[in-house]
Amino acid sequence: MADTALTAPPRSPLSQAADRLADATRSSRGAIRLAELPFLTQLNVRLDAKGAAADAVGLALDLQLPLQPNTVVRAGELTALWLGPDEWLLVGPPGGVGDLESRIRTAAADEPVSVTDVSAQRTTLLVTGTRARDLLAHGCPLDLHPRAFGPGRCAQTTLARTQIVLVARDETRAGFWLLVRSSFAGYLADWLLDAATEYL
Repeated sequence: MADTALTAPPRSPLSQAADRLADATRSSRGAIRLAELPFLTQLNVRLDAKGAAADAVGLALDLQLPLQPNTVVRAGELTALWLGPDEWLLVGPPGGVGDLESRIRTAAADEPVSVTDVSAQRTTLLVTGTRARDLLAHGCPLDLHPRAFGPGRCAQTTLARTQIVLVARDETRAGFWLLVRSSFAGYLADWLLDAATEYL
C-alpha cells in the first residue's frame, strides 16, 4: 500500500534565524543587510577546461565557464564560479538541477564530465550594505578591499573559522554571497549577527 502521508515542505538550514536576520537588517538602517537565499541550485562540474566539452557546455548554458582563477561569470540567473583548473560551481535559481544537469551532459556528449548536485550541501547567506566589507573583515583572512576582491571575484576561504565560498557580487546587485555548509550555517549566522552589533 502506498504511503499517503503528506510530505513536509523542505526547511532551510536558517529558517529559525530568518527573523533575527531581518531584525538586524532593519536596525542597521542600510549599514548591513543579512538574509538567507535558500535552496539555490548548486552543481559541481568537473571537465577539461581545454577540451571540447568546455566550449560545448558554455554554449548550452549560454555562459562561458570562467578560466581565470577565482573569477565569476554571470548570465541571466546563472552564475559560474571558478573553483579549480578543472572545477566550477554553477549556482542558479531553486529547482533547476534536472534541467542544468541534462543540458551539461547532453552538451558534453562523449567527453568526460562529472556533474554533482551539491544543492543540499550548502546554503547561501547574502551580506550587503555600506558596512558589509567591514563586517566580513572581522573574521575573514582575505584582503576584501574592492581593488583586491572586487565584483566578479570568488574564493574558497574561511569566515570565523568556517569554510565558505565567498562571492563578490557585481555593482548592480552589490554585496556578497557566503556559501556555507548547511551544518555550519547556524553558527555562521550567529557570528554575523554578533559581529554586526556595532552597526545596529
